[in-house]
Amino acid sequence: MTTVGLLYPGHAAEDDFPRTEILLDTDIRLPLFSTETGEDVYRADALREQGDPGRIAEGVEELRLAGAEALIWASSGGSFGQGWEGAHEQVATLARTAGLPASSTSIGFGHAVRELGARRVGVAATYPDDVTGLFADFLASAGVEVVAAASGGAGSSAEAGSWGPDEVKRLVREADHPDAEVVLVPDTSLHTTAYIPELEELLGKPVLTANQVTVWEGLRLADRRTWAPTLGTLFASREPVLRKLEPKGIEVRE
Repeated sequence: MTTVGLLYPGHAAEDDFPRTEILLDTDIRLPLFSTETGEDVYRADALREQGDPGRIAEGVEELRLAGAEALIWASSGGSFGQGWEGAHEQVATLARTAGLPASSTSIGFGHAVRELGARRVGVAATYPDDVTGLFADFLASAGVEVVAAASGGAGSSAEAGSWGPDEVKRLVREADHPDAEVVLVPDTSLHTTAYIPELEELLGKPVLTANQVTVWEGLRLADRRTWAPTLGTLFASREPVLRKLEPKGIEVRE
């Protein structure tokens, strides 16, 4: 059994993770602890407060007792909102506190883009424009070029959590660009686990969503690879290779 502990801010789309366990259909377990969020608003100062290391660490002991082999701070805004250096300090503090390898959703996005062999991306963000810009800056520090971005203008995780597939599909269409090799959907408050292949078929290219990347990053830390194409291209390859998708979702190796 492989157990990845998730520290998730508040309540919005945490039910994506039990669904992911089912889709993985293996001995992988994803216990989750909901941290206190403070003010639920997509604003830079609130996101920095949400990601305070002391606030995150509240769930560490519970997840250790659940058998966690690695910990992930399952928040995009609560990690990239700290900036590049701050996000790495954040997970270093978490790792020291827990005595376990640790990472975050935002750091995971950088690793996942690299896993697919990509460098240029589109960003489909629920956030206001200024917060989307913070994520683009974070990606730039990871060596990832944002060639197009769309902001959904949601004001909070509660609002984003109410979005359905139609809103997400509309946003990824807006964020797509001919030069984007991958489109990123960076909000763990969105329910996306059930329809990632639909998003990829819609665009004809890989799509990375926050909750998908969160789980993948945890498994990467635990040195566990698993094949689960129902979770998208990121889980459909055993090798780090960029796959281009035909419009009907047929995978083609170059």
